[in-house]
Amino acid sequence: MNSSFQRIGLISKYGATTVGATLRRLIEYLQARGREIILDSSAAEHVPDTRLSCVERQALAARCDLVIVVGGDGTILNAGRSLADAGVPLVGVNLGRLGFLADVSPDLMTDQLDQILTGEYAQEERALLHATVQRDGETLSTSDALNDVVIHKWDVARMIELEVRIDERLLNTQRSDGLIVATPTGSTAYALSGGGPILHPSLDAMVLVPICPHSLNNRPIVINETSTVEITVHAGDYTQAQLSCDGQVNVALLPGDRVSIRKKTHALKLIHPPGYDYYEILRRKFGWGKTS
Repeated sequence: MNSSFQRIGLISKYGATTVGATLRRLIEYLQARGREIILDSSAAEHVPDTRLSCVERQALAARCDLVIVVGGDGTILNAGRSLADAGVPLVGVNLGRLGFLADVSPDLMTDQLDQILTGEYAQEERALLHATVQRDGETLSTSDALNDVVIHKWDVARMIELEVRIDERLLNTQRSDGLIVATPTGSTAYALSGGGPILHPSLDAMVLVPICPHSLNNRPIVINETSTVEITVHAGDYTQAQLSCDGQVNVALLPGDRVSIRKKTHALKLIHPPGYDYYEILRRKFGWGKTS
């Protein structure tokens, strides 16, 4: 494994008051180990007195050997979408509740980073989705998602009607509050709340989960990650539908709009400290095995 992480980028959660102290500790730690440090604007705002280089996100991704994200899973979702194309690996320092993605503890940060910087770590690749919105034959929007692409009703009490095709074959026409298309990473997010299954991150799959379907026999379905999902918004008695990517990128949809979702070409390289155990995270998050 690569232990030559010499140029390290720092990304953090915007606005959180707890970030500054951890960032300063992290910067002092990396400087003491002779690493070059590059900040993006989210990190620079917490350390305004620093003389470190601050660059745009894409430039940071291109220049760094490793990116450390200080925040929680939401911050990693945002960072991951912008880092995947460059192939730069990412490690998350978790400042919130136990995360599925950010699993370096601030209390153990220096010890765990010591291991990572000397080549002792676990690396995996997490698939992303790429969504394209077409209106009247023209591309309206493109965006990526690490967790999920969601089409849902917006500001209306009535259901929406969606035609769903997989690899050009009709799956169904459903009336519901919406539809979640999730990666294995996103299977423990909104899709899980909608009754979908937990998919191990290593699976080459995606899951479609209806949101409050009108028909009770409309169930989640797991499909191959090489498939293309096409969703058309039908006309109905509602004002508007919306597409959301990771709950952070939103596009308004109109009747007749078609959304095409497929696996993104580039995956996110995610680094964990030694001893990373996905099942242990599931046990802790869901309280499995606890006795009263």
